[in-house]
Amino acid sequence: MENQRIAKISAHLYPSNVQVEDNSGLGRANCRAKGGAPGFKVAILGAAGGIGQPLAMLMKMNPLVSALHLYDVVNAPGVTADISHMDTGAVVRGFLGQPQLDSALTGMDLIIIPAGVPRKPGMTRDDLFNINAGIVRTLCEGIVKNCPRAIVNLISNPVNSTVPIAAEVFKKAGTYDPKRLLGVTMLDVVRANTFVAEVLGLDPREVDVPVVGGHSGVTILPLLSQVKPPSSFTQQEIEYLTNRIQNGGTEVVEAKAGTGSATLSMAYAAVKFADACLRGLRGDAGVVECAYVDSEVTELPFFATKVRLGRNGAEEIYQLGPLNEYERVGLEKAKKELAGSIQKGISFIRK
Repeated sequence: MENQRIAKISAHLYPSNVQVEDNSGLGRANCRAKGGAPGFKVAILGAAGGIGQPLAMLMKMNPLVSALHLYDVVNAPGVTADISHMDTGAVVRGFLGQPQLDSALTGMDLIIIPAGVPRKPGMTRDDLFNINAGIVRTLCEGIVKNCPRAIVNLISNPVNSTVPIAAEVFKKAGTYDPKRLLGVTMLDVVRANTFVAEVLGLDPREVDVPVVGGHSGVTILPLLSQVKPPSSFTQQEIEYLTNRIQNGGTEVVEAKAGTGSATLSMAYAAVKFADACLRGLRGDAGVVECAYVDSEVTELPFFATKVRLGRNGAEEIYQLGPLNEYERVGLEKAKKELAGSIQKGISFIRK
């Protein structure tokens, strides 16, 4: 009996090394912590990276998560062992390398993908493109095979191009559901809320800034005319805020002086968005967040606006609403750049 208990504990940490007799009822699928809360199964692909580690820690703290699968091509066992010691409900299992990708994905409800290389000083988001595009393609091929109905939260940059890449992989396989593929632009919203709150002298938790368009540079368009609570800004404040929100990533890259990019605030934003997705899956009403999705709001095939999250992902996509002149000019700039990034993603798969 004691051996069975010990086997049960180690089964989720070292799923491939621990062989448990099938007749014991302790197969991998049955390994559940006592009193494991009913909740959702979440996989993080790229869980040992700069974003992946704090993201994994924060997801382990989320009461809506019952099973947390941590996948990476390096260091996944260490991160898994570390995080598995946290006394929260989610059962954690680690998966290392391509051969274990299928096991990591099987039966998952939500997939969060921060995998890829980060931006280094002097690197444009396009420099990232070729490396991260290949990684995203491989992971999405795994999703097609093992959990085609899962909600996918894509963080890997450049998001403006990686979301179209994922869509093309899913289309090719015949499993594409546009409602279930969400590019995570939440960090732009989190930054906008913070910077606007500073200017207004408010608590950032009371501020809601819609951020539309895409997820890099001029494609990031904060709609300051639609800020809640209703606020007015001088032209100087509008330009300062827009510029700071658009270049928030660069601000962190430069401050870290060659040691990395935004990882901690990104993990926070990713968890905030993932939690909204899980509340939608649970059936909560009125869950609305900004995300970069397959969209008919503009003539572009993908665009970030507010979406209502539900049991099927992005169940409703909201229009832009009234824009002022400054925002209309910004929108044209954003669309021009976004069009190229989207095409680049599509061509990567179709070439």
